[in-house]
Amino acid sequence: MKLQVLYIGKPRSRALNEAGAEYIKRLGRFCRFEMNELKAEASVEDNPKVLHIALDPEGESLSSEELARLLESAGQDVAFYIGGADGFSEKFKKSADRLLSLSKMTLPHELARVVLLEQLYRAFTILSDHPYAK
Repeated sequence: MKLQVLYIGKPRSRALNEAGAEYIKRLGRFCRFEMNELKAEASVEDNPKVLHIALDPEGESLSSEELARLLESAGQDVAFYIGGADGFSEKFKKSADRLLSLSKMTLPHELARVVLLEQLYRAFTILSDHPYAK
């Protein structure tokens, strides 16, 4: 499985970038992983072979275990999208296969990236019965 995290907005916080880098390194043990900045949501390629999941406060809330099961049952590559300061347009949200909420609260995109990366790592540790998930 290839996992992508695509985000809008420049990553400026050194501390959050370092935290994200640690989870990226850890994720590499479980899947092919890629993280890239998008200039705008219009630059997202529509690929039917990829499960497109946009992060949005109005999206579905999942537990860590439910996220693990979602990844396990995806049966295809998965791309997560993190919006910029204004979030995503309604058109973009409707084009996503799923909307996922990390919180009902609004998070800065840099912090949302780290939270998502940690939860993705946690999901893979749940699936592999790794002690981190305990």
